Amino acid sequence: MLEFYNMRRRNLANVYPNEAHHALARLEGGFKGEFLLVTQNVDDLHESAGSRKLIHMHGEHGSALCEACGMRMRWRGDMTVNSQCTLCGTIGRLRPDVVWFGEMPYQMDRIYRALREAELFIAIGTSGNVYPAAAFVEEARAAGARTVELNLEQSENTELFDETIRGPATETVPAFVDRLLA
Repeated sequence: MLEFYNMRRRNLANVYPNEAHHALARLEGGFKGEFLLVTQNVDDLHESAGSRKLIHMHGEHGSALCEACGMRMRWRGDMTVNSQCTLCGTIGRLRPDVVWFGEMPYQMDRIYRALREAELFIAIGTSGNVYPAAAFVEEARAAGARTVELNLEQSENTELFDETIRGPATETVPAFVDRLLA
């Protein structure tokens, strides 16, 4: 299993943010209200594009989790069964800092607080059937937020959105951001 994640961590050097990632970073910089980007992606493409106000709810490839002390740390190289925690020194208890099925995603309290305070909620490129993220639109709607779905195709919860825009994220996200910032 470690090799599966090692390969993905190594591949981060060969992937680059697209127009949608850059548009979201631009939105973060130009939006007049509070901004929080919550991603289910475990890559670093949002950071590479310039986003800083974000939560990786499912963890990150560039991070390790020590099962001995519970600490998360940056991790760039390969991980082996002999890898040592840089914080507590324990050997053999590091794992990829990626949320696995059955584990609670990160920072859920902060995410739900933001959803309760949101005036605008945008879901991008989602199936609408992976929970708890699939329920975020319901939380935002209940708090009175305007809800927008930018998606290539209809999601499982499309009917919960006030507005839906179909197309590739590389086209729809920059156009929507331009509209918001105009």
